[in-house]
Amino acid sequence: MNITADAVKQLRERTGAGMMECKKALVETGGDLDAAAELMRKSGLAKADKKSQRIAAEGTVAIARQGSSAVLVEVNSETDFVARGDEFQGFVRDVARVALAESPPNLSALLALRADGASVEDRRRALIAKIGENITVRRFVRVTAPGALGAYLHGTRIGALVALRGGSEDLAKDLAMHVAAVNPTYVDAQGVPADVLDKERAILAEQVKGEKKPPEILAKMVEGRLRKYLAEITLVGQPFVKDPDTTVENLLKKSAATVVEFVRYEVGAGIEKKQDDFVGEVMAQVKAQAK
Repeated sequence: MNITADAVKQLRERTGAGMMECKKALVETGGDLDAAAELMRKSGLAKADKKSQRIAAEGTVAIARQGSSAVLVEVNSETDFVARGDEFQGFVRDVARVALAESPPNLSALLALRADGASVEDRRRALIAKIGENITVRRFVRVTAPGALGAYLHGTRIGALVALRGGSEDLAKDLAMHVAAVNPTYVDAQGVPADVLDKERAILAEQVKGEKKPPEILAKMVEGRLRKYLAEITLVGQPFVKDPDTTVENLLKKSAATVVEFVRYEVGAGIEKKQDDFVGEVMAQVKAQAK
């Protein structure tokens, strides 16, 4: 059957697939554009399902905000090249926008929401079929501030939100920048779990055990080092990133503000990336050629 170049062009515009794939689909469907598009959609989604087990540790974070509420999302791809593409970036922005507008309670509910005429999940799978990489909507969080709300993106890989009681928008944004840069674990010492404190205290006690000093002095050394540790991991204890001579705690006191909540996302954090054994791969090829 003769498939015209114009038919192939039309199908490419509708599906975004390659020329040979479009021509093959048209041949299989006798030149029917609608049937060919449906066939490619089904085969593409099947391919998408096969790619779902592949590690996606690159990607981007995005923020959508309205008033005192904001949503931070992370969507992953397999490569940074895909993550920087317009289609991927547009999809991520849509995910953040619909998450803010609809306030889904969890990730499954977010994937079921409609964005631009289709569910987030259907758009995700269609994007996998078109681009050829696994894409995952990994996580999202919604933050609502009783006072000022700070939102900050460092490029497309790190995002932070800070909710204040009191304070100003400028302060909240500065603190979101600080969170993005320094990555504190807790707001203050009161927020550190007891088991974390006990574990660190035990480690510090072991460190000073060999020093020839009275027990009461050793106990004070342990508590002093514990305070230093807490200052390192808590937001309020850290030196402010824009002015290391003052702590975040002092900065908050000057503005009569308190931090209610903060959240920080970094692309790929906690995902175990596949480590390619380049040397092993080369040696395997050499051995294969020697046979």
